[in-house]
Amino acid sequence: MKTLLKIQSSLAGSQGQSSVLADQFVDRWVSRNPDGQVLVRDLSREVVPHLTAERFAAFLAKPDTRTAEQLRIVAESDTLIDELRAADTIVLAVPMYNFSVPSTLRSYFDHIARAGVTFRYSAAGAEGLLKDKEAYVFVSRGGVYSGAVDTQTPYLRQFLGFIGITKVKFIHAEGLGMGQDNREKSLNNAAREIAAIFESEAIAA
Repeated sequence: MKTLLKIQSSLAGSQGQSSVLADQFVDRWVSRNPDGQVLVRDLSREVVPHLTAERFAAFLAKPDTRTAEQLRIVAESDTLIDELRAADTIVLAVPMYNFSVPSTLRSYFDHIARAGVTFRYSAAGAEGLLKDKEAYVFVSRGGVYSGAVDTQTPYLRQFLGFIGITKVKFIHAEGLGMGQDNREKSLNNAAREIAAIFESEAIAA
């Protein structure tokens, strides 16, 4: 049975435009995989705390020396990582806030990037440990930022690759705040991209 994990980070939850686009993808995936499992992690409702020195120390502590509080913190992180491990396909819904990704998503990343768990260092450098997965990233923006001023796409690609997820497809919906015509055109283009993904061999049942 295949498993899809959808991670949405819009303040508007399922009503955010990036989440709506991601749901279009998920609906098609479910049609292709009727016996598949869909997991949802809504970072606007299940907020992951910002990384602190205390939380980071819990990750670094040896398992047999962790305090009860450290064990609780690590268990929260383990739950997030277990969801990723279980997923064959990962869908990220990411709006642009102040030229970057939402801070809730950054906090989530801080809790899944753990040395020896999702990546490791060797003489050859860093190696991601969450392999054999594919990711689809839906990015919504009020303006148009593709190109030199796009800070989101390189960051997300680098982070996902760092933990081993190198097969990544981005679908951008830009100019959503630049008038109704631009909004409709961008959303229609994104919808066509989603349809094209499933019409190709990119998604295997």
